[in-house]
Amino acid sequence: MSTSSAEILVHAPLKFAYCAFTNATSLREWLCDVATVEPHPRGRMYLWWIGDFYSSGHYLELDENVRVKFRWFSNIDPAPTEVTVTFTEKDGGTLVQMDHPVPDEPAWVGKQEIFRENWADSLENLKSVLETGIDLRIANRPMLGIFPGDFTEEQALAIGVPVRDGMRLDGVLEGMGAEKAGLQKDDVLVGMGGKPITKDFNSLPAAIAGKKGGDKVEVIFYRGAEKKTVTMELSKRPMPEVPFDPAELAKKARELYSAGLAEVEKCFDGYTDAQAMAHPVEKEWSALEVVAHLIHGERFNQLFLTGLVDGYEPVTDGFGSNVDAQARATVQANPSIALMLSELRRAVEETLAYVSFLPDEFLANKGSYYRFGTGLLQPNVHLSAHAQQIRDALSPAAGK
Repeated sequence: MSTSSAEILVHAPLKFAYCAFTNATSLREWLCDVATVEPHPRGRMYLWWIGDFYSSGHYLELDENVRVKFRWFSNIDPAPTEVTVTFTEKDGGTLVQMDHPVPDEPAWVGKQEIFRENWADSLENLKSVLETGIDLRIANRPMLGIFPGDFTEEQALAIGVPVRDGMRLDGVLEGMGAEKAGLQKDDVLVGMGGKPITKDFNSLPAAIAGKKGGDKVEVIFYRGAEKKTVTMELSKRPMPEVPFDPAELAKKARELYSAGLAEVEKCFDGYTDAQAMAHPVEKEWSALEVVAHLIHGERFNQLFLTGLVDGYEPVTDGFGSNVDAQARATVQANPSIALMLSELRRAVEETLAYVSFLPDEFLANKGSYYRFGTGLLQPNVHLSAHAQQIRDALSPAAGK
């Protein structure tokens, strides 16, 4: 047997380092894209990365804040192996050491060095997440500057595209790579960087895996019936400064929300409730149903935050889709422009109040705190994108 070893000193409490190997939410924040674990001997351990790599196994030993041992069997390994992680308090932080023995057999040639490199890279990210909250996989990932939208049979017919699988754009972000490449609302992406783009959101990060800001990729898309190809330069990802003070975070977010809410509310100036409830095109949302979507977004924010604070993030198989029945129900319960806009503001107020009451224990969990904070500090990206959708829905409803 030959052992691949890696270690790193993390300036964070020992309990958070231990949790990073025994909690599904924590594992997703530094190691993999999907995790489901049951942290007790013989308890399951399944880890998945965007692409086609995964590992399944189970825990063998757990000594809280001291040692974790688990069975590792990835889809590209000849057989299962075992990984031992030890935690030691040192210099005011935590020394994390990983040992991964592999057999000295022909089928395992080169695996030892691959494991060592991969664990060393992952531990660097663990250090970043626990010390600063920043996931280097995201910080180093380029941006496209797009707003992916639903892509239904009805939408395909309405915009005249000949395909039924791909990613329809709700819009593009000003100044980012997609806009500069000429992409626009209702374009349907079908290929990027030589890889297919489908309705599955995960096809997008898979297509730019290994790329960085400044790299160029070929993008294939449909604009109506016409198939086009452009070269897009990937934008560098700006990482927001998230204040590690809940009251300050809520205050900073409020400033951003205020501008976005004002833009949404202004869209309804001069329109009647009947116009706001009218559907511009059959099976397309009314203006108030778009507001319902924004309300549901805030409700999801609160549910998401509860999962992070509790340590059990709600996870789904993908991002799901917008459910028309839910949007209709919210409008029926609040059947006017005034009521819907008031409900939206109440939902935002509840999100901001929740943030201001966050406990100190969660504040110390920098990976989860920063992850939520980054989303909270860009509400205008969502609100502004849907403000245009509201304007588009209102104009035909008013006969303009």
